[in-house]
Amino acid sequence: MFLSCGDALYDVFPGESASSGEITLNATVGGSPLNVAIGLARLGNPTGYLTANSKDALGQKLAAHLESNGVSTDYLAPSDLNTSLALIALNEHGHPSYSFYLEGCADVSLSQAQCPDPSAFKAISLGSYSTVVEPCASTLEWFAGQARDHALIAYDPNVRPSIQPDPAVWQAKVDRLGKLAHVMKLSDEDIAFLAPNSSIEEYAKHCLTLGPQWVFVTQGGEGSQVFGKDGQHFSVKAPKISVKDTVGAGDTFQAAMIHEIFQQGGPSKLADLDAERVCLFASHAAALTCERVGADLPTRQAIQERWSL
Repeated sequence: MFLSCGDALYDVFPGESASSGEITLNATVGGSPLNVAIGLARLGNPTGYLTANSKDALGQKLAAHLESNGVSTDYLAPSDLNTSLALIALNEHGHPSYSFYLEGCADVSLSQAQCPDPSAFKAISLGSYSTVVEPCASTLEWFAGQARDHALIAYDPNVRPSIQPDPAVWQAKVDRLGKLAHVMKLSDEDIAFLAPNSSIEEYAKHCLTLGPQWVFVTQGGEGSQVFGKDGQHFSVKAPKISVKDTVGAGDTFQAAMIHEIFQQGGPSKLADLDAERVCLFASHAAALTCERVGADLPTRQAIQERWSL
């Protein structure tokens, strides 16, 4: 069983209205790690999701959405707190900006007592705001530490400055979770926020000193790179597509990355990983998501039919 952990919220998109005093809202289940769980399941992996989930109507709908996508809800911890919300605005290029409403909400309240047995999982993915907002942040760090000796730990900081604007807070968490992670995935935007005076290569090499075997870096339409602990470096060009929006693209890369790592043998084979192949598969999976509106992550069949990988 794979397990993704963390955010459980709704992405709220403002719509057009005829009146200047009104706004229409369209909401969809979201959250970066939740998208990763759905992505893993759609790629054919037994997957669960760990979060504290509200008992309110939104939380019930969220659980039903996970189930309908083949994700186990056995690890959702019921909560009396409200469901978190993220208000999303898209610019003319389809890139999103976020305003979060999550103070005192369910998903950031996760405690150690609500966590399952860490030994039940062979891969654990974590990241985004749930790794910097307490008490969830400390809980997930503890959980990853308990699991790392027998499970692949895949960490994607997925920085959200609108939640925590201090780069030092995020960097401190990168330094801590990087020591637990076997693989890390960051975007070029993450790196620009965390270390504006560092190049992608310099920052990736810093991350490698923390302990991961591989560090993957996504660069949107410019493609992706991967850096290895033993000095390896590969670059993969992004496929040429017509972008609808980029919501969920990074989450797709994370899910596809984990999937392909296990296609090649999992944690025990990390030193011999064909990391360029991982980048290629994950990049093409993310491209499919970008051809769709919203975080609509692809199935394995859809990737094969579109790209013949």
